[in-house]
Amino acid sequence: MKIIQRLKTLLFLTIIIVFNSCSTEKNAVVAHRGAWKKNNLPENSIASLRHAIDLKLPGSEFDVWRTADDSLVINHDAHYNKLLIEETNYVDLMRFRLSNGEKLPTLYEYISEGKKNNKHTLLVCEIKPSEISKERGQKTAVMAVETIKQLKADKITCYISFDYDILKQIRKIDSKTSLQYLEGNKSPKEVKADKINGVDYHYSVFKKHPEWIKEAKDNDIILNAWTVNETADMDWIIQNKFNYITTNEPELLSQKLKERK
Repeated sequence: MKIIQRLKTLLFLTIIIVFNSCSTEKNAVVAHRGAWKKNNLPENSIASLRHAIDLKLPGSEFDVWRTADDSLVINHDAHYNKLLIEETNYVDLMRFRLSNGEKLPTLYEYISEGKKNNKHTLLVCEIKPSEISKERGQKTAVMAVETIKQLKADKITCYISFDYDILKQIRKIDSKTSLQYLEGNKSPKEVKADKINGVDYHYSVFKKHPEWIKEAKDNDIILNAWTVNETADMDWIIQNKFNYITTNEPELLSQKLKERK
């Protein structure tokens, strides 16, 4: 039994090393809202997450909202079937199925699935800014972090947000987790000063501010770009050796990277 336990511990530590090394990789593919497009799966579904993991992608991104009754759910838009998520109870959202028959997944269900048979894929958790108040968005972030820690998935999860204060709130309660800012209005030096690990901006921001690429590398700030779907934009990001490339075309980008080796 001791040997088995030691082997399990060694495997767990190996997985942590793999995930923690993602920040030093070059051009690691992140599936935007899971790997959904090629197989016509619903975005942000359990199926799209599973496909990203089965493809052994370095990362899979998803979006978190909090319902009126404090359920954390996975959906990109503020509305789900024309219902404002933040003002609707989860039981009312559940009445509407995703296109593949899944119900709207909760964060707990999503992360639980994300841990299964997953030795490669970082879970990139976007906390959506609240449309009700800044404080509500920060509380949602705290609840998300608590849920992910409860599931012992914090070592395979990083957090991103367009709301800078959400990231600062997460840093207050977790000094080690990886954070990336999405809005594109702060330099790498600025985010470093606030103990945020990365800049995850639309690729056009980096084309407007190419100096930020070198600044990020010089300051050990993670470089990520979204949402890179066209081959010319992929080539530009690849040439500049970003840590991550977030895309709706993970299969295409993965193939392109293989061909360049």
